[in-house]
Amino acid sequence: MGWLHWERFMCNTDCDTDPHNCISEKLYMEMADMMVKDGWKEAGYEYVCIDDCWPSRDRDSKGRLQADPKRFPGGMKKLADYIHSKGLKLGIYADVGTKTCAGYPGSLGHYDTDAETFAEWGVDLLKFDGCNMPNWTLLAGGYTNMSSALNKTGRSILYSCEWPLYEWQFHQPNYTAIQQMCNHWRNFADVYDSWSSVQTILDWTADHQDLIVPVAGPGGWNDPDMLVIGNFGLSRDQQETQMALWAIMAAPLLMSNDLRAIDPQSRQLLQNRHIIAISQDPLGKQGTREAKVNGFDVWQRPLSNDRLALALTNRQEMGGPRNFPLFLATLLTWGSCNPRCNVTQILPQYQELGVQGLFNKVQVQVNPTGTALLVLSPVEGTSCSRQQAKKWLRYLSKDKAQRTAL
Repeated sequence: MGWLHWERFMCNTDCDTDPHNCISEKLYMEMADMMVKDGWKEAGYEYVCIDDCWPSRDRDSKGRLQADPKRFPGGMKKLADYIHSKGLKLGIYADVGTKTCAGYPGSLGHYDTDAETFAEWGVDLLKFDGCNMPNWTLLAGGYTNMSSALNKTGRSILYSCEWPLYEWQFHQPNYTAIQQMCNHWRNFADVYDSWSSVQTILDWTADHQDLIVPVAGPGGWNDPDMLVIGNFGLSRDQQETQMALWAIMAAPLLMSNDLRAIDPQSRQLLQNRHIIAISQDPLGKQGTREAKVNGFDVWQRPLSNDRLALALTNRQEMGGPRNFPLFLATLLTWGSCNPRCNVTQILPQYQELGVQGLFNKVQVQVNPTGTALLVLSPVEGTSCSRQQAKKWLRYLSKDKAQRTAL
């Protein structure tokens, strides 16, 4: 969990005319200050991450990366010390190829040197991009070599890879190898500050979940990219959808926004302790899309203590709120709610929906492009058999006239 500059601030290096928003040590120090002041650190956000455009255009005389001297006059070690003094961690960016995506020096041929440099500076996370590799077949070796180089430093540095993102255009990546080398990995295109971008990422993830979900778990996670909550492109309901589904997907929660000017509603959503608890659940299992029903997407994530997180996303973009008739017995993991579950709604507002039996109907109202996020917790008691449950499911599948006849 943390903050990353790219989506909001991109490659703004014009500190002469835009000193408030340019990529500089001042920006990261101010974000660190806000993370402590406004409760982000307390909520669990701990990484302050630099993306592309931080270095000088040239390496130093010893072949080491160096920060742009005008925008980072104190150097990276001083910035890391400042971040650490706030009880936070520093993330940095580099690239597996000859140059970064924005044209700054890449790490190809310098993996050991760059890893040692980052460790000496006190870096805690490396985002390793995949632009400008002379041949795509070198990607796997490059990411593997940087993994080894980081480990050799003896410093614990979280390794964020973009390995599969750059291999997908050529072949299906080897996720077993990726999971062994990286702590989290990007699979798909950059997120934009738009609802269509968020939808596309969700659909790609669901379409490939049989491949990517089994490799995710403690130590290695699929990364659908940054949270853009608190910016300009998402409505309130769409912000709730991104937050809820990123929690269901067990995704890294790396915000890209301006914490100095974020609106109170967005801050409240990003710091929602109930959603964060789902995101950070110790069981560490990524959720999946289990059904598409009447314009709704139904997502489920197993949680610790036999609980279940359930997200109901209304994919319609017209009309008003719609009701989703929820029967616990229709969930693929209904067994944990046999015979009853306590149902707690987290979004769009927190409310206890009470103890519900397998065949009780719970009406959940969801706005267009919004999501209802619920947690189901088993309640002990006399259970019905699977045979009885199947009989009830057959009953529920019939129309009203047929049920009356029965």
